[in-house]
Amino acid sequence: MHNFEALFDYVQRLSGKTLSADDKQILIAHFKPKKIRKRQYFLQEGDVCKYTGFIVKGAAKTFTVDEKGHEHILKLSIEDWWLADFESFYKLTPSRFNIEALEDMEILQITHNLVEEFIKPIPAFSAMQNVLSQNNTIAAQKRMQSSISLTGEERFQELVNDYPHFIQRFPQNLIASYLGLTPETLSRIRKNALK
Repeated sequence: MHNFEALFDYVQRLSGKTLSADDKQILIAHFKPKKIRKRQYFLQEGDVCKYTGFIVKGAAKTFTVDEKGHEHILKLSIEDWWLADFESFYKLTPSRFNIEALEDMEILQITHNLVEEFIKPIPAFSAMQNVLSQNNTIAAQKRMQSSISLTGEERFQELVNDYPHFIQRFPQNLIASYLGLTPETLSRIRKNALK
């Protein structure tokens, strides 16, 4: 039940609306608790993303692997974030991404059909989805703009400003990949930032 409290709080906080007792029962009936062990995949490239998952506990990375076997991290996710390749989830097309647990995780997952049929009609959930969609669009634009026009130092500073907890939570090699830097460059930038 504690898992669902995190989801209820999140939906209400983001939507600014209160979930009724009936709304909560619908969420409990359709979201399924799932545990994912560290290094286990939530989604693998080439598979259709059948579920979206709300992270109650743990962290994950969304990444691609290039032809040389190098990982490129698109997203780092922690508690109160959603796991999914939304293009694959909504269009039911094969995913271009991998989503892997970086820590043991507890999530609440649901299929696209159940979201459409049972969850979207809940006013607070629908409002939350709208806010989430706007936030994701803004974050994606900001990330794209950063990667095109900011220096490594500026990208690191932006990460520190936007997600200061990431610096403690994730290993330096993952932060470097997320910022599009080599670990050596990130190490130098961090040293300079501390001066």
